Amino acid sequence: MVKRRDFIKKSMAGTAGIAIGGMGFSARSYGAIMGANNRVNVAMIGIGGRGKGLIRDVLSLKGDNVSLVTLCDVDEKFFAAGNKVVFDESGIKPKNEWDMRKVFEDKNIDAVWFATPNHWHALGTIWACQAGKHVYVEKPCSYSVFEGRKMIEAARKYNVCVQVGFQSRADKWVQEAMKFLHEGGIGEVYMARGLCLKPRANFGIAPDGTPPDTLHYDMWLGPAAWQPYNEKKVHYNWHWHWNTGNGDTGNQGPHQFDLARWGLNKNVHPVSVYSTGGIFGWKPEECSQETPDVQSSLFKYADGKILEFETRGRASNREGSLNTRVGNIFYGTKGFMELDKSDWKAYYENETEPFAGSAIHGPARQSDPTFLTPNKSSDHSANLINAIRSGDPGKLFCDTKEGHFSSALPHLANISYRLGRPLTFMGDYEKFANDDAANLMLTRKYRKPYVITKEV
Repeated sequence: MVKRRDFIKKSMAGTAGIAIGGMGFSARSYGAIMGANNRVNVAMIGIGGRGKGLIRDVLSLKGDNVSLVTLCDVDEKFFAAGNKVVFDESGIKPKNEWDMRKVFEDKNIDAVWFATPNHWHALGTIWACQAGKHVYVEKPCSYSVFEGRKMIEAARKYNVCVQVGFQSRADKWVQEAMKFLHEGGIGEVYMARGLCLKPRANFGIAPDGTPPDTLHYDMWLGPAAWQPYNEKKVHYNWHWHWNTGNGDTGNQGPHQFDLARWGLNKNVHPVSVYSTGGIFGWKPEECSQETPDVQSSLFKYADGKILEFETRGRASNREGSLNTRVGNIFYGTKGFMELDKSDWKAYYENETEPFAGSAIHGPARQSDPTFLTPNKSSDHSANLINAIRSGDPGKLFCDTKEGHFSSALPHLANISYRLGRPLTFMGDYEKFANDDAANLMLTRKYRKPYVITKEV
């Protein structure tokens, strides 16, 4: 007997005797039942915040026989709105689960999309891999360097596709810019400067309290250390507390870290890191934020090439001719190139007019009107579906190994920042040289039963 998952891998067509009501399908979605053996059934884990956008991405693939059949979130208050979006767009009434382990037990689910807080990315992904599910996981792919390595091991061991949500890798104009750099467009690239100049407001402070009835708080904490419930430390604000987040260097920053590393063409870890900064916007009694709102990080690779990164959450100027707040500038032996969320330009040495870039239209753009459509993250999701159907993780735009190298950069920067000193990193071993305190920060003490073990 050929299993349904084998049909998906081989992209074989067929029909299945599935009752319309049995999986929550309405008459509107009956057409999707045809070719059901080639359908990819998806669960969305984390449906507030970024999850809302990913729901839209997956729903946009319904014409490609992709069905969003389950929504999972530890806060049940999000279900009503999420269910309505899915039903209105697809005619499917999704299942609702608050415990992701129930999703992994469901043999009907082929792939899961993760939009949970950072501290859940790795353990959730590993559990999914162990259950034979393919994974889309948001950036950074991990909370720590140790976790990223375990995610690679899990993906390989269980032979599943794991796509990390660095969506810019799906943009054609970004792919063009990287090809330009790698082919020597500005000579040898010796430095990349990543920018995250994104002002953040003071979200205040509140006393500890009791979790709302809709929130399964123990599950929300998961692998993180126990802490009393505080409304200023959960939804979205978890980014700015070390127990659950990685600050803006590890929030918005990873997208630009990924492009900086890609532009430098570095598929290895740096050999040194130094990061410094602080909180300059408010006093501790005004806001519970722990991560810096201003942070400068400097990395060096074995061949001497440099990656700079600037995180600035205060009022700031923009940089470069593109007036960039979030983007990158690359420096080469023949010139420099600017790259932001919608454009790229390259300049020879001290010339003031660009000689190459996305604004200089060529035949490729004239024949493809979508060429300059930036941040179309649904293309990143579609890429995962294509890899699943082909059975080839090599087709992924951002496999978990790529995601790990880029996610490790902000993790290393934050360790240096928190220790207040430069560090030497041995990439082949993923350990710091002669530094027990720094090495302890490459992982965390996990709270049972939410433990990532050495053997996955």
